Parts: sequence; C-alpha cells; structure tokens
Amino acid sequence: MTQALEALYQNLSRLSAAEEFFHYFSVSFDPPVVHVNRLHILKRFQQYLRATPGLAELNAPSLHAACQNLLARAYHDFVHSTPAQEKVFKVFRNINGGHVALDSLIGTLPSRRE
Repeated sequence: MTQALEALYQNLSRLSAAEEFFHYFSVSFDPPVVHVNRLHILKRFQQYLRATPGLAELNAPSLHAACQNLLARAYHDFVHSTPAQEKVFKVFRNINGGHVALDSLIGTLPSRRE
C-alpha cells in the first residue's frame, strides 16, 4: 500500500457521519438528500473506490481528487433516484419488483391457541 493511500485510509477511519465525508472531500451536497440516502451513498462510494483501477498508484493530491469525484458521483446517483432503483444493497437487488401476498405472510405466522 502506498503512503498516500495509507494516509487516506487513516483519515477516513476517523470519519463517522456521511456529512463528514462530504466535508473532508469538499463535495457540495443537499442535506435532505444525504439524510435519506446516507448509507446508500457511502456504499456506492465504496463500490466506486473498489472498481476504480490505479488509485493505489496516485500521489496524495491526485488520490484526494479522484475520491472527491467518486463521492460526488455516488451522491449524484441518489439526487434524482431512489435506493430501490439504484439497488446498492442486496435487499433491493432481491426484490424484482414483485409483491408479497398477505395470505402468504399470514401462513408463516405461528398458530395461536386461545
């Protein structure tokens, strides 16, 4: 791992709220969008980081700029979309747009003896 990447990981490990990531990378955001989609945005950001080749070879300023662009891209994915449409988490990928019949749910409940 390069020194720039190691320093970035150390800095990111100190962040806890999604807003802190936006401030760290100086990415503008609309608070209501982040409030509703924070986990989805950060997960998408992580996916973009993993899918971007060559990050480990960048120097610190270039690495910061690349991460800034990836976070902005992840954020913009949710500005005009929904978590169900973006399907970042497995629960949304398994839905397939179907509905569950109430009868099938009732059948899964334990019987109650009165």
